[in-house]
Amino acid sequence: MSHLKPGLALAALLALAACQSKPAVPPPAAALGPVAAAPAGALPAGTGCGPAIARTQSIVDSDVATGNLNAPVGKRFSADLANASAACAAGREGEALHLLAAAKARFGYP
Repeated sequence: MSHLKPGLALAALLALAACQSKPAVPPPAAALGPVAAAPAGALPAGTGCGPAIARTQSIVDSDVATGNLNAPVGKRFSADLANASAACAAGREGEALHLLAAAKARFGYP
């Protein structure tokens, strides 16, 4: 049975070496560069459908500008927001807010 001990010792040594060959700290993720967000002061203030739609449009514009949303998707989102804005301008606030909520849900915005 003594002839198995060197084999076990070698296996244990290889297992230990394998564990220690991994870096202790994972390599840093590739830098994506700074992502600028729309400044909080730049968002339209107020209540009602008009400012809510304008705030969402500002966020969409910012996301397209920073590359967080691709331009074709941004155009479709903006078209949906234009429909909501038209309903708001016509005095149909309930419909406008419904269209806004539907557009935000469609494109994954809270």
